[in-house]
Amino acid sequence: MLDEIHARNIGLIGDAAVRPSPGLTVITGETGTGKTLMLGALRLIRGDNASKDVIGPHNDEGEVTARLVTTDDDELVIRRTVSRTRSRAYLGGTPISAGELATRIGPLVTIVSQHDQHALTSSDKIRTVVDGLLTETQVATRATFTVAYRDLRAIEDEMDALGSDQRGLERERDMLLFQITEIEEAGFSTGDEEILRNVLGRLRNTEELSSELAQAFTSLGDEGARGTLGDALSALERGGRIDNNLEGIAEYLRRATSILDEAAGELTRYADDLDTDPHALETAEVRLSVLNGLKRKYGDSVSDIEGFAKTAERRVHEIEQHISSASNIGARHTEAAGVLADSSGKLTNARREHANTISRKAIEHLKDLGFTDPVVQIDVSEREPTATGGEHFRILFASDASLTPGPVSSVASGGELSRLVLAITLAAGIADADIVAFDEIDAGIGGSTALAMGEKLKRLAATRQVICVTHLPQVAAFGDIHYRVEREGPVTSIDAVAGDSRIEEITRMLAGIATSEKGKEHAEELLAMADSMGRTHG
Repeated sequence: MLDEIHARNIGLIGDAAVRPSPGLTVITGETGTGKTLMLGALRLIRGDNASKDVIGPHNDEGEVTARLVTTDDDELVIRRTVSRTRSRAYLGGTPISAGELATRIGPLVTIVSQHDQHALTSSDKIRTVVDGLLTETQVATRATFTVAYRDLRAIEDEMDALGSDQRGLERERDMLLFQITEIEEAGFSTGDEEILRNVLGRLRNTEELSSELAQAFTSLGDEGARGTLGDALSALERGGRIDNNLEGIAEYLRRATSILDEAAGELTRYADDLDTDPHALETAEVRLSVLNGLKRKYGDSVSDIEGFAKTAERRVHEIEQHISSASNIGARHTEAAGVLADSSGKLTNARREHANTISRKAIEHLKDLGFTDPVVQIDVSEREPTATGGEHFRILFASDASLTPGPVSSVASGGELSRLVLAITLAAGIADADIVAFDEIDAGIGGSTALAMGEKLKRLAATRQVICVTHLPQVAAFGDIHYRVEREGPVTSIDAVAGDSRIEEITRMLAGIATSEKGKEHAEELLAMADSMGRTHG
């Protein structure tokens, strides 16, 4: 039960609180006073999306707080703030998301609006109403249908990707495998091209290199630098026997001699490795030709060629997966289609069953609301399946069985739509929440029909808390507690009315003038009649 709701700077409300009755609470007021604003505050409390448009002109932030008492006597304190940039929600002082708030509080509060008349013409909205009656087993069937539908669409997408030309994929795979093998067998790695070009440079100039090596050996040999250094070292060693200060210089020459010996050794090894075999040059030329061929096909460098090979390997893997899937895709498609057809049939049957139940109950409620012999039929026709099911829903209505039922948008008047919304809501169990709020669903009706609607709401309030924003005195008269909304300039105030002030408000609603004596007599009579009817059904 909603014990209290307090709104600050919500729309035209500067600061107002409502403490609803455990039974039927009615909210009335002149057109334009903002009497639906408290229901807007209630929407915020149950976790609906918060628009910055709800913020009033009195501050930069709107705030709603509420206290609810559950059937288990748990007290829930909810607070919601809305600024120009963000919305915040708190439960028991702990910050939570709006989604969590909707999960916790949403099931406790149902709001039925006059705008729900449009839902009577929407197949998706009607489906949602019907699905509210699905049993646990039927909900599982719906889940099975949804999974099967998605599986079937995925398999069909896979079939589209595979296409009908499996041989074409096999040809592509074989070509890629050939290219991968060609690259692998060539055996090039990053850096090999530079090494190969150096080898070729040496092999192509073997004779010139041999001549230069011979000259180097001569220059370094005993008749060259090696001999000259040896003579100088011998002279210094002889002089060192006379003056040992020459020993340091002699040591330099020994080091130089050692270095020359090492250089000569390296030249010897280089000369030994210098391949004069003409076949070696031919082999290297062929190797370079192979590399150039690969570069023409697969990239400007060995690194590019390696990258091409890796990409080709990934594509081969994809193709092999497609080809593997193709071998059993037909069986998988048949299986998924079978599951979809089976679950679709069960779901359609369940939905038709509940649609008939809602139709039957709605007719009884409409009779309570002034119709003699109305017709309500939720038509469930089959269509191409979508993710939500394989049915199309529409509500057919006739105000009397003598008339041909038709779509509600074509055959129902405003007053009939208002009553139909209430009847469908009650029949579908949508109003079975702990707290039910009706936002001016009584548009277009009056007289005895309005009285019947007030009585209906009163009876509904016997088992749950009902809040009703209304412009009809016949409905307002049934309230256990009555709030009046008044506006002065940009500020709206909400106050409970009782006794004489309530009679004045009912008089205003009846006669347009709160001080009309005859209007007061009618208001008192209406209140007495509502009280009597309420006790009769209480």
